[in-house]
Amino acid sequence: MALKPDGEGTALRVSSTGAGAGLGRRVARDELLLVLALSLGASAVSALISFTGVLTRPGGLGDHAANLNSSRAPDRPWLDLAWQLFGIATALVPVLLVAHFLSQERGLSQEPALAREGGLRPGAGGLRVIGFDAARPRFDLAWGAVVAAGIGGSGLMLYLGAHAAGASLTVVPESLPEVWWKFPVLILSAIQNSVVEEVIVVGFLLLRLERLGWSPTGALVGSAVLRGTYHLYQGIGGFFGNVAMGVIFVWLYRRWGRVMPLVVAHALIDIVAFVGYALLAGRVDWLPTA
Repeated sequence: MALKPDGEGTALRVSSTGAGAGLGRRVARDELLLVLALSLGASAVSALISFTGVLTRPGGLGDHAANLNSSRAPDRPWLDLAWQLFGIATALVPVLLVAHFLSQERGLSQEPALAREGGLRPGAGGLRVIGFDAARPRFDLAWGAVVAAGIGGSGLMLYLGAHAAGASLTVVPESLPEVWWKFPVLILSAIQNSVVEEVIVVGFLLLRLERLGWSPTGALVGSAVLRGTYHLYQGIGGFFGNVAMGVIFVWLYRRWGRVMPLVVAHALIDIVAFVGYALLAGRVDWLPTA
């Protein structure tokens, strides 16, 4: 292992060739596998098993439902609220693990497209490396809203079409009781989903795949297919719709160098889906219900 002075006069860093590079790739691989095993990788396996179970049951996909935000104790609202908040909080732990891993690094390598103004900052640590910060709030909110409007509308049309064609389960975004905390919990759940998915499956995954030597195209495909796979519980339509969303989000991330607009977009899409379903289910005839 070759060591070189880092120019500071005190610390040493590992050379980017030979054994040092091999060690860096092993660490990157282990960190990525650990994060995925605790989060979206496990969700992908679970969704694949669930989808297999649906395919082997009598009836078509449209005869089955995928329940997202459901009650854990419908007859005891305060206990139910405790379970909801516990689930949201623990789902964010892998994001904290990502922040820890990234905080150990400085001067991260970056793809050329991410080096544009507003992109990754060499020497930045933690989640700022992938643009998960409040440095550009107007940019993040404005572009997040634009992306949400485009993808949310087309996604709804795709879901309705896939459900009508029998290629999608009936997605039930929420089945919480009518209590005072219902809508705040749905909004928190939407934000949690967006943070976990965009930080891990876009920002962190692309950084680690780059370090492992994946090509930009290979990393894009890997991220998009992973996103589609952990949505397989929704059916074939959910898989392909989320693969398409994954391709768009990776392209936007490489253009902007920030995951925050994607987090905003994803949160808005899910908030509209969760709250909209709660307000419209059973009141309009075009929305599938279980």
